[in-house]
Parts: sequence; structure tokens; C-alpha cells
Amino acid sequence: MPDWPAEYEMLCDADRQHDLPAEELERLAVAAFMLGRDDEVVPLRERAVHRYTSDGRRAAAVLCGFWIAWHLMMRGDLAQAQGWTARLQRLADAEDPAMQAMLAQQSAVVRMWDGDALGALPAFERSVDLAAADSDADVLVLALLGRARCLQRLGRDDECAAVMDEAMTYVSAGRVQPQVVGLLYCAVIDLCLGCFDLARAQEWTRALTAWVEDQRGAVAYRGTCLVHHAEILQLRGAWTEATARAAEACVILGARPEPAVAAAHYRIGELARLRGRLDDAESAYERASELGLEVQPGLALLRLAQGRPGAAAAGLDRALGEHSDDPRARPLQLAARVEVCLATGDVEAAEDALTALVASADVDAAPFLRALCEHSAGAVLLSRGDAQAALPRLRRAWSLWRDVDAPYEAARARGLTARACEALGDADAAVMEADAARAALDRLGAVGEPFGVAGIAAGEGLLSPRELEVLRLLATGATNRAIAAELVLSEKTVARHVSNIFGKLDLRNRAAATAYAFEHHLL
Repeated sequence: MPDWPAEYEMLCDADRQHDLPAEELERLAVAAFMLGRDDEVVPLRERAVHRYTSDGRRAAAVLCGFWIAWHLMMRGDLAQAQGWTARLQRLADAEDPAMQAMLAQQSAVVRMWDGDALGALPAFERSVDLAAADSDADVLVLALLGRARCLQRLGRDDECAAVMDEAMTYVSAGRVQPQVVGLLYCAVIDLCLGCFDLARAQEWTRALTAWVEDQRGAVAYRGTCLVHHAEILQLRGAWTEATARAAEACVILGARPEPAVAAAHYRIGELARLRGRLDDAESAYERASELGLEVQPGLALLRLAQGRPGAAAAGLDRALGEHSDDPRARPLQLAARVEVCLATGDVEAAEDALTALVASADVDAAPFLRALCEHSAGAVLLSRGDAQAALPRLRRAWSLWRDVDAPYEAARARGLTARACEALGDADAAVMEADAARAALDRLGAVGEPFGVAGIAAGEGLLSPRELEVLRLLATGATNRAIAAELVLSEKTVARHVSNIFGKLDLRNRAAATAYAFEHHLL
């Protein structure tokens, strides 16, 4: 088991006593990287390049310079990375396939970062061929990773998955350096999330965790990797740990205006919204937006929770029109559009959004996308009054959510299933499904659950999402004024909600409403 703290301290002590040779400087750079001391990596390797060059070891200098450019690109310093690429071009032997593989790869990365995936792809493929011929596994897997990213951006997800699997065979065989292993794991997880292949993403996350446990002191989850880990943890229902990971990413990345920082704030907003911490969610979404991230559909669902469905619909419509070609965001935004439309009673608009959602997921779509489609379809059919047709769709949604280990989404599907059972006259099934959904949501700490999951019981009317929030607060003894302040509503609106609750549940006063809330486990 590598002991990275011991390696780092030993080499640092030696460097203080006498200047390390180039190879030892590179070892120290790797140890610093593995410990998360990223700011030390480039200066150490620059010293190594100087030593190699002074000794006339041109090939070693080029390889070390390649890693410098790689580190700079990974942290977003593209201008400095391009400067190193130009420097390497002067040093590289035009006849050496290993050197040409590195240069082709760096050229491809710049084009990919500029948004030209189609133009970058041939250069990555050339780098793959050259590195394979030279048996340089490190350069090869990085070239494969670049190729996979280009394929995904071009919508060729099946080819992307095949390339990712090929790259990971080199990791499994122990043929690449530790600094590449951590990067590759995180990048593959990112690519899996990008195409909604959550089962594969979770599989590689488990593998990364196991690998880190064998690397004493290693910091594998850093920056972007932490954000991806937070997303997976959220999906699995580990919301406290997910929030901690996203917050840690914000600390590590600081205030840098890069996508990973914005994504970390967005994830914090999502987790706060699910827990009913609406003010915290608002602040997190605002910060993510300031950093340049599209905050839909999260912000729309927040507006819905705040009782502002018009703002929710407007925000989603704007985002869907502006980012119509985003394969990652569009299905999530369309599913949210279905939810918002149904909450306002606009079933026809919900059907339009559902049609677009289904069109975005082909027959071979990932289970997550299929679950999203089945869930939305079941909700639309239920709102149409066709509980008979809705029920099998909702059952399939629940099964798919369970298969991808998504307890929150699975609970929501069971809540809708309860409503369908109730509509079909099966009161016993309705109560059992609702109880199961409610218990799952309680375990997660979910607040303000849509579709009236918690209001289902035999012979009772259904409360709206906002009415359920008002009832929960009312049962704590809160006055209408306090409820209005908590939910950012007017007292007049709260009074109307209270009146509706009394009417739907046949209650006479606040004491009866409080008793009802306790009896039905709404607190």
C-alpha cells in the first residue's frame, strides 16, 4: 500500500538538504498531487524539466513538460498550458511516436475546450494510435478519455461507453500511474452521469472508493470529483453526506469562476430545496447563477414550492428554449415542466412536455431516463383521470427508480401509485402505498413533497403541496402570520389555505387539524 504522506515528507526532507535530481523531483510532484497539494505540482515539475534539459535528456524533458501542460489544463489555465505545448513542440523529436502522441493529444484538448469536439476527435484518435504503438499506457488512457469526451459531446453515447470501458482495462491491470488513475475514475464517473448511466457511475464510484482506501493519505475526490460524488450521494438518499461533499468542493475550489464551483452551489441548492430550506436553496441557486450555471430545473421547482407556479413555468420555458440542444439538462427540465403544469392544472401543456421528454429518450435509453418518462407519463394519466392506465406506468417507474438506487424518486412514484389505487377504489392499497411513501420520505428528511403524497388515506380528500406545508406548520402551533413569514406568502393566502384544509378534511378548528396531522404522521 503506497504511503503518500511518508513519501512526500521523505522527499521534502531530502530536497531541503540538497537539490533533488529530476527523477526525484517528479516523484515528489506525484506525491504532492496525490495528497491534494496541487499548487506544488507545476513548480516541482518545472524544476525537473530544467534539470532534464540541462542534462541533454530531451525525451524526459518533453514527457515531464507534457504532465505540466496536463496539470494546467485540468485546473483551467489554458493559456499557460498552450505556452507549454508550444515549448514542447520545439523540444520534441518529430520522429518519436511517444512525443508526437503527447503533442497530438494536447492540441486536441485545446480544440475540445474551445467547443470543437468534431475537430478534436481525429487528433485524439491519432494520439491513441501513436501511444498504443509506443506502449505508453498513461498517454494512451488520457487520449482514450479525450476521445470519449468528444464522442459524448457528439451524442455518440454507445461509442463513448465502449471507449471508457477500454480505458478502464488499463487501470484494472495496474498499468497506469496513480495520478492518472484518480483522474480517470473521476472522468469516467463524469461521463456516466452525463449520459444518465447511473448504475455504471455508481459502480465506478465504489471502485474509486476501494482504490483510495489502498492509497494511504491520497485525496482522490477533489473539486469536480467531489461535486459528482455529491450528486451520486444525493441520488442514493445520503443527503447529509452529499451536502458535506458539495460544501467541501466549494472550499477547495474557492471563488474561481469555473463550472465545478457553480455546480457545487447548485447541488447545495438542490439538497436544501428537498429538505424544505427554501431560503438556503434560493441563496445557493443565486450563487450558481452568478457563476454562469443554468439553474433550471432546480429554481423552477423551488418557485413551485414557494407557491409561484407562473414563475416556475416561465423559467423552464426560457431554459428549454435557450438550451434546447443540451442532452444532460433537457430531460430534467422537461420532467420538471410536466410537474409544474400538473400542479397548476394545465394537463394539456403537461402532455406536450411529456411528448418532448419521451422523444429525448430512445428505446435503449438508460434506466434513469426510462424511469423519468414512466413517472411523468403516469402522473399525466392520473391527472387525466385515467388511473387504470396510470397504475402500470407508475409501477414501472417505481421499479426503475429502485433499480438505480434512487429512494426519493421511488417514494414519489409510490405516492402517485397510492393516488391511483385510491381513484380505483382500492382504499387498502392506497393507504399501504401512501404509508410506504411517507415512511421513505421521512427517512430522507424530505419536506414539501409534491403530488399530495402525505395526504392520502381512505375516504379523505387530497391536499395540494402548499396545503400540506401549511397544515404541517399549523400543527406546530404557528399562527397564520408565522406561517406566512415561513412560506413567503401573504396572511390572506394562508387564511385561504387553512380554510381549504378544513373543508377538504372536514375539520372544524386548528386543534382538530393538529390532531389530524399527528394521527397521519405529517410532522
